[in-house]
Amino acid sequence: MKISGSFLFLLLLLTLTGSTTHGRQAKSGIKAVMDGVVTRLYKTYQPQQLDTIQQNFVLSVLTNQEKKILATQYWTFRANVPVVVSLMRDQAQKVLPFWLKDSGFSKTDLVVKNEEYTYEVWQKTFDAGVVSLGINGFDKHRPVYFISVKPRHIGDALHITPIYPAHQTFTKFQPGAYTYHDWSDLTLNEVPESLRGQTLFQTIRGRAREAHLVGAFRRTKFPATIHPDQLLLTWSGNPATTQDIQWRTAASVPDGVVKYWLKGSADTLVKAAVCYTMEDRLLENDRYVHRFTAQLTGLKPGQTYDYKVGSTKSRWSSVASFQTQSNTSEGFSFIWFGDTHKSPVWGTLAQQTLTRHPNIAFYSIAGDLVSTGLHRDEWDELWQYSGTIFQSKPLLPIPGNHDSQDGLGAWMYQQMFSLPHNGPRHAEVPDERTYAFTYKNALFLFIDATAPIDAQTRWIGQQLARSKADWKFMFFHFPPYTFEEDYTDIRKAWGPLIDRYHVDMVMSGHVHYYMRSKPTYNGKSVASSAQGTIYTISIGIPSEHSIWPDEACAALRYKSGPFYQLIDIQEKN
Repeated sequence: MKISGSFLFLLLLLTLTGSTTHGRQAKSGIKAVMDGVVTRLYKTYQPQQLDTIQQNFVLSVLTNQEKKILATQYWTFRANVPVVVSLMRDQAQKVLPFWLKDSGFSKTDLVVKNEEYTYEVWQKTFDAGVVSLGINGFDKHRPVYFISVKPRHIGDALHITPIYPAHQTFTKFQPGAYTYHDWSDLTLNEVPESLRGQTLFQTIRGRAREAHLVGAFRRTKFPATIHPDQLLLTWSGNPATTQDIQWRTAASVPDGVVKYWLKGSADTLVKAAVCYTMEDRLLENDRYVHRFTAQLTGLKPGQTYDYKVGSTKSRWSSVASFQTQSNTSEGFSFIWFGDTHKSPVWGTLAQQTLTRHPNIAFYSIAGDLVSTGLHRDEWDELWQYSGTIFQSKPLLPIPGNHDSQDGLGAWMYQQMFSLPHNGPRHAEVPDERTYAFTYKNALFLFIDATAPIDAQTRWIGQQLARSKADWKFMFFHFPPYTFEEDYTDIRKAWGPLIDRYHVDMVMSGHVHYYMRSKPTYNGKSVASSAQGTIYTISIGIPSEHSIWPDEACAALRYKSGPFYQLIDIQEKN
């Protein structure tokens, strides 16, 4: 399933931080309530007790004011005339939202369907004014409810002013409409006649997380300490003269610095790091950690530097090293992986790659670094299983749909990495998730295919047209050519640019097998790579396919992983 972008990243900020343009709601909204409830639960109950809580227990620990907020501040809007609100609730959700009946909604005999879910319809009449609705539930039922609105009286002209969440989008309630922005391919195929034509409020499945408590609590296998760990190199600037370094400590460590020096030199330089707090509210043994980013500048090209990280408030890491890009014409190599999904099997393979190929310039991962991008414990596993390879070789990743999950944006992914800020200047393409990067004689376009396709097309064309690089590579998660899913939109929007500017190779993941295409131009195989582009798909974890049809475009395929790809770049003939 491909994720579709929209207003989702901004919605994430609103729903998960409680920030709105209304100060009262920002202070007493759902996030503030749930933050307080979780904090009380941690203080009062043991982990084994938290694992067994159900809705009735949650209601017993809430104050009346907290219940009121959870029953009224999930969705609020103003209608200028009396309205009938229809609420479509997935029949498979076992427990009713606690507020639904008490607020006056009644279940009807109507049913709404798409190809995955069947929704029962609840309705309530509201006077003109503010309409307030409550949470989807304390479970994490991903197909959250959605609503439609119609005037109570025929002939009334309805005007809706969205209040929360901001930037609410609407469509007409009819077959073919989609309800979830993060699953725009899932369209309605059965809508009762009495509901057709109403104003349909579109939403995202990630809203199921806002009040998630039942079966919600997790523990990380690798909690933070005062000792720096998860050392990670990236680049946000010129690889010949800059180096970005990130790491993690416990939240009790307030600051961090990098000490670095030319290998063999006694001259030690110091760079202070920017510190920020990362919270995973439901991570019961490590809710808050500090992550640090230091950007080293003014480095000498083609040199090896030693470094260590720490501070007076923490211990120091062991000494590691990195190399800056040389300005010579010598070639270089890099390694890339398909989906890694924080797998220990991938981690073992990844560590072996550095032993086998110690002179590579950097690594890349073509999306789905983890399986649930909003669970920090999975990121902890990713860094633990990969060992120390990324503290000596930079990682240049792109997000996949698992890193940007349920329409909530890849904010945890973004906090993990310091990457170039040169992507499309577009509200629907978050910074550092699409970016251009040049290493020696090669241009790399790292593209967030979970963001809107059309919002990035012009930027891609501009980057390719301006580049004087001998080699051109594009990374994006969803493969344009695969038997598993049809990415017509990608082929239509980006294929002509790939052909026009002769991109040498496209790297993708997502479908969990290996494929290298024949040279391809305009969707057809051509005689040589000088005439067309090589499309590659890879998988970094164990995989298997029981369905394995022929693919005419494929030059080589394997249906079981894991794999890594070593790309060796020389001067182009």
